[in-house]
Amino acid sequence: MDITGIAKSHQTGIQKTGKAASKKEWKLSDSLREQIAECAREDAAQNVYMGNKFLALRKSEVAKVAPDRAALMGKVDMKEMREADERWLRLLFGEPYEAEFQSEGTSSAVHVYDGNGDEILTYTAGVGWHEKESKAETQVHGALKAAYYDAFRAARQEINASVAGMEVRGGFDARA
Repeated sequence: MDITGIAKSHQTGIQKTGKAASKKEWKLSDSLREQIAECAREDAAQNVYMGNKFLALRKSEVAKVAPDRAALMGKVDMKEMREADERWLRLLFGEPYEAEFQSEGTSSAVHVYDGNGDEILTYTAGVGWHEKESKAETQVHGALKAAYYDAFRAARQEINASVAGMEVRGGFDARA
């Protein structure tokens, strides 16, 4: 730890395997796009935007790229962190994570970064953990929301067109 009380870890050289390596490969597949469209059609028919079924689907997909924050949080004991040195921080989180410990006076904090350098967790004494969305999670949210919006808008246009058609056929023109 240097004189400022800030230590920053570096990657430990542990190979990425399994879930961590596959997170980078998320894509909006045709079958997923169809599931989103189905949710949007159901929601449009019920006049609900982003209903529970879509929200559950979105949560499930984002989880595929999300870091295992619970495991990271479980590794931290603030008493030990106050006594930590740079080498210990490197070993604590492992690859692909980096951590920074800040200590200023009586307050201290731990900042945890993913392999892309995005801050994904912060722990501050007296407050606890605060999760921050990574760029990968933000991209998945954005792709899913955009696909849903397009499908919902198309479904609402179909519903509105069929309602307008029924009004004209029934002898009542709402546009007049």
